[in-house]
Amino acid sequence: MAQKEYAFYPGCSSQRKASAANYMTSVAAMCKTLDIKLTDIPDWNCCGASIAYAGGGELERVVMNARNFTLAAKHLPDRDIVATCAACWLNSRESKVKLDGNPQLLAHANEALKEAGLHYQGSAPVRHMVEVLIEDFGYKELKKPVVTSLAGIKFAGYVGCQTNRPFGIAGESFENPMYLDKLVEAMGGEALTAYDQKVTCCGGALAFSEPDKSQKQIRDVVESAYDHGADMLVTPCPLCQANVEVYQSEINRKQGTNFHLPIVYYSQLMAVAYGGSVKAAGLDGHIIAPTRLQEIATKK
Repeated sequence: MAQKEYAFYPGCSSQRKASAANYMTSVAAMCKTLDIKLTDIPDWNCCGASIAYAGGGELERVVMNARNFTLAAKHLPDRDIVATCAACWLNSRESKVKLDGNPQLLAHANEALKEAGLHYQGSAPVRHMVEVLIEDFGYKELKKPVVTSLAGIKFAGYVGCQTNRPFGIAGESFENPMYLDKLVEAMGGEALTAYDQKVTCCGGALAFSEPDKSQKQIRDVVESAYDHGADMLVTPCPLCQANVEVYQSEINRKQGTNFHLPIVYYSQLMAVAYGGSVKAAGLDGHIIAPTRLQEIATKK
């Protein structure tokens, strides 16, 4: 039996060949080392994080999440629900808070769920994977399986906005959350704790509607990382990872910069530190190759 077992909500971006597929590859490698069992919620559906931009209403989003919660309670009882995607985690957690605190909304949601033969009655908490790592294991335990130190690599911890407000990670400051820095240090890397853009929004919601504004935010995030001497950014958010990585070339073309900063996930750092290969850590799925990590991984 696995040391820890959870009901897993994968989210759309983690699917095979989707934008965060390499994130899930590294999570799988990390979980194997830590003896974590993630069991997908059967027949899960999209969390609806983006439908607000397309004119979707609150009830629709809440019902989509309530369906996932109800399926988890039915098929995977007594297991916390875990998400790796920041947007999925935020949207699901917000929906659960609303369902549990608003009897009228709950009644409307259950009226909709009745069409599928389901009924939401409350469920286990919704947690981000970093919450699981920090709260259920702790930095000392996470450090124990390290076989290859990331010493000599400087990481800027880019938390972004979705894992920071309004919920955040328990015990962390909203202005200066330190959990990515602590994870980096546990893996032997150098955390640039003075990095001043760690909770800045990447502008992902504006990427298509107002690209100049979005790219201004990305430039600030990347420029500050370079100013602090970072070799790469590390993030818990698939949207931040994709947005900041993809648009560096566009910013270079428009503004004459020469950005080429790798953007990686915390789980990729951990997979490499735990002895994983380039493939196992999902390091072969980047637009901007994290060569420093790849060099360490390929030595095994």
